[in-house]
Amino acid sequence: MKIFSAVLLVLICIACGQDRPSFSEVEITPIFQDSLSIRAIVPIDDQSVWFAANRGMVGLIDGDTPKLANIKYDDSLLHFRSIAMVKNAVFVLSIDNPAVLYKIDFEGKEATQIKEVYYEEGEGVFYDAMKFWNDEEGIAMGDPQNGCLSMLITRDGGNTWNKVLCNNLPPIEEGEAAFAASNSNIAIQGEHAWIATGGKRARVFHSADKGMTWEVFDTPMVQGRTMTGIYTIDFYNKKRGVIFGGDWEQKGFNEGNKAITNNGGKTWKLISNGAGPGYRSSVKFVPGSDGDELIAVGSPGISYSDDGGETWIELSKEGFYAVEFVNDTVAFASGHQRISKLVFR
Repeated sequence: MKIFSAVLLVLICIACGQDRPSFSEVEITPIFQDSLSIRAIVPIDDQSVWFAANRGMVGLIDGDTPKLANIKYDDSLLHFRSIAMVKNAVFVLSIDNPAVLYKIDFEGKEATQIKEVYYEEGEGVFYDAMKFWNDEEGIAMGDPQNGCLSMLITRDGGNTWNKVLCNNLPPIEEGEAAFAASNSNIAIQGEHAWIATGGKRARVFHSADKGMTWEVFDTPMVQGRTMTGIYTIDFYNKKRGVIFGGDWEQKGFNEGNKAITNNGGKTWKLISNGAGPGYRSSVKFVPGSDGDELIAVGSPGISYSDDGGETWIELSKEGFYAVEFVNDTVAFASGHQRISKLVFR
């Protein structure tokens, strides 16, 4: 009996140690097409995804059925690049001036009402991304005003939002801002939040207490010009994170455009520097991969790494702006005039 138990334990350990199979291809199925720029998506399940786009368009794609709404403010169409979802509501936030944030309540897959929960007008108003820690507490971020990043916090399920005062935030540097490229300037894990910037400086802002206090860390990412820096950030857990970006004006340039941290963002190490993909606008850890597998999308295509970003393969040349996983093999991606379902194998 002892010998049998020992053998069984060895077999279990061997099975536990086996690596999950790596991806070698992706099946891309278009599920929605329209003359829109779609940079913000949030899935409900493997059949349904909310999106926010330009020209005031917000919608839910439920299988093959699009449920669409066109949102105007004072007869002007708003442009949306931020979206977030909690248990029974989805939020969309417009870029540019004025910024308007809406809460859309839903039951199941049917919207029940929409209401304005935040409005801001002024020089330099431009919001880039939005995420929630839980069903009650969320954060939105935008370009600098008065020497600091624009930052909104809600503590009541998104019914009210308050702007964080600059004296509670690290100062921004001249020419530093953010990119409204894929609603992925913010990463959330537990009570932590990380915000990525670009432009003349490429840094990571970090809060360990749901936005109450902040610190900022330097990165080795390419920076110094208007369109350089970090375009997207993701964290697998509270320690392991990834940043990706590059130079939008030189999309093939692959130096200083991707980096990994294993200490919560305090320090960053460049990965596959001078190799692998160039500019990408959205990066995600593959769920259940122990932080080893990454998918990065951008207008040049879809790239994949199974070794923490040290080496990459190109899965497709079809370009997208944003990607969001549903599970460890299924994701949705949005881009120019379309949303697609991605199945990785």
